[in-house]
Amino acid sequence: MTRHSDVHLVEVGPRDGLQNERLILPTDLKVEMVEALARTGLKRIEVGSFVSGKQVPQMADTPEIFSRMRRQPGVAYTALVANSRGLEAATLAGVSEIAIFAAASESFSQHNIRCSIAESLDRYRDVASAARQIALPVRGYVSCVLGCPYEGYVSPAAVASVVRNLFAMGCFEVSLGDTIGSGTPDATSELLRVLLEENPPERLAVHFHDTGGKALDNIDVALGFGLRVIDSSIAGLGGCPFAPGAPGNVATERVVAALHARGFKTGIDEPKLGAVSRRVADMLGKRLVPETQQARCE
Repeated sequence: MTRHSDVHLVEVGPRDGLQNERLILPTDLKVEMVEALARTGLKRIEVGSFVSGKQVPQMADTPEIFSRMRRQPGVAYTALVANSRGLEAATLAGVSEIAIFAAASESFSQHNIRCSIAESLDRYRDVASAARQIALPVRGYVSCVLGCPYEGYVSPAAVASVVRNLFAMGCFEVSLGDTIGSGTPDATSELLRVLLEENPPERLAVHFHDTGGKALDNIDVALGFGLRVIDSSIAGLGGCPFAPGAPGNVATERVVAALHARGFKTGIDEPKLGAVSRRVADMLGKRLVPETQQARCE
């Protein structure tokens, strides 16, 4: 049974992180990255996505990564899919679970996947139904829950509608994505108050991009509402290729350090995680921001 003090992290660096990097890592380095992350104690790792290689070239080698990586017992290796063709490829690769994604903003949906929110949900109903038939767990993502690069404010009611549809089609969990990093603690509170009127906290996750150091504060708010699943990205990699100016995801190592400082349990080895962060930054030629210059979660 999960204890109240347990928090579970979903590592999205290999997918959401790398898809927004200009440098496309060689497949062997991606495999190294996934295997190293699995040795830190992380239990859910989003390895890649089965989408168009022309649209997201950073993810074109996802099938090869799945075929080459050595899997750790007890670790779920997941992937994003965009349609039935992606589901078929993911199934052949032996994914542990799939994720589907919709937006709470009509403009973002059109820019991202070139269809309306309603059309995207219709598409994903078929994907989710096919996945359920083979007992493959389906996770849902909602983009732009706290703001859109094209529309600005997104109402909690709009988010709630998409969340409702994702659960209705069989998602076991829905992750709430602050895609452009515009979220604040007050906005996070407003959103969660609305969503928790219909959904238990254990079925929701949060996915914050960092803006002015607010991601950890927003996570703190989510924890206060009883949520215990957090998406994060090693070394703070990521953003969104379809959201201009989107900042990187909150760094996994920062989230783990903040959680441990507050007495939460994650099952993740901090020194090992720090070593992986430095190695990933080196792979991409990035400089990590010293912890003393980062906002802390109090």
